[in-house]
Amino acid sequence: MALSRTIVIAGAGIGGLTAALALAARGFRVVVLEKTERLEEVGAGLQLSPNASRVLVELGLEDRLKPRAVTPEAVCVMSARAGGELLRMPLGEVASARAGAPYWVVHRADLQSALAGAVSEHPDIELKLGATFEDVAPHAKGLTIVHRSGTIRRSDLASALIGADGVWSTVRKQLFPEVQPRFSGLIAWRGTFEATQLPREYSARRVQLWMGPNAHLVAYPIAGGRQINVVAVLPGTWNRPGWSTPGDPLEVMDAFAGSRWPSSARMMLGAVDSWRKWALFGVPEGCGWSKGPIALLGDAVHAMLPFAAQGAGMAIEDAAVLARHLTGDTTESAAGVAAALKSYGRARQARVQKVQRTARQQGRIYHFTGPLAIARDLAIRALGPERMLARQDWIYGWRP
Repeated sequence: MALSRTIVIAGAGIGGLTAALALAARGFRVVVLEKTERLEEVGAGLQLSPNASRVLVELGLEDRLKPRAVTPEAVCVMSARAGGELLRMPLGEVASARAGAPYWVVHRADLQSALAGAVSEHPDIELKLGATFEDVAPHAKGLTIVHRSGTIRRSDLASALIGADGVWSTVRKQLFPEVQPRFSGLIAWRGTFEATQLPREYSARRVQLWMGPNAHLVAYPIAGGRQINVVAVLPGTWNRPGWSTPGDPLEVMDAFAGSRWPSSARMMLGAVDSWRKWALFGVPEGCGWSKGPIALLGDAVHAMLPFAAQGAGMAIEDAAVLARHLTGDTTESAAGVAAALKSYGRARQARVQKVQRTARQQGRIYHFTGPLAIARDLAIRALGPERMLARQDWIYGWRP
């Protein structure tokens, strides 16, 4: 007997919703379980380089995203030690022509809203809010997946379960209970301010990356250019799990005070009215990707540091590759599903690990002090914008 053509996804974040659309495009019926009662505006801005935007465009999301996204003209690499710009790497039309897809910066809530809108309109996708994944049981007809809505337990029959439920994944705990997220010793502080609050030079269509002693700062426009998203990354011991909690603005300002940081960087920080912080956790390399008809996707299997701006991008890539492997006659039997999911993991593992390592390395470089910071700044100036852009080709040029 052929298996059900239904696939259940635990988690309605960016990776889960993208996977739902990609799988539905391949003819599957998809059920998405999301434990929250509504999709809230969690997080702040994120960068969608061409490797990620390409997938979204191919899924038909360009018209939904284009009015909400900003296409930055450049990434400006700034040094607190040097007091200003070291290098300006072109993006905009240059990066789009080179990679064949746009480079966007967008508010996370706007991306999630665009994905959720497409999901809600798709006849083969059912999004169940307030539905918490609890258990899964394999049998001859596939999987029975149990979830809870309030006090009511329900179940779905499916051929596969995809855990896209984040760094604290419940699905991963069932598959690989020995794998635990690790605190990096770093805390990300995130906030926004209205672009009109500061002089026009602060709201230019660019991504600013400020590198400094034991800290760094990223800023770029979102919401069609009306707001500026600011992310400050600092060392710390606070490591409460979760997306975010309110943070004390004085703590951020103190960390960037004094002569170590130029006034232009501190002015952006001062424009943020309220901060939220979250501890940066990662999933160790070597975590398994699948076991039988159950697989992981996105942060559930490879949560990484944000210093390559590829957290969302890797989850979006995962979704495209997963859908490519779960197709044709692979889902005719439980063995076929298991083989397809194993193949998906093999196809993703090397690239994701390379991005994870790149993010860790760049985080160390951003925070250099003393002679190492001087050598870093000289090396970046000598590299130049064209070679800097070429060094991104292995990320931006990826195609599913």
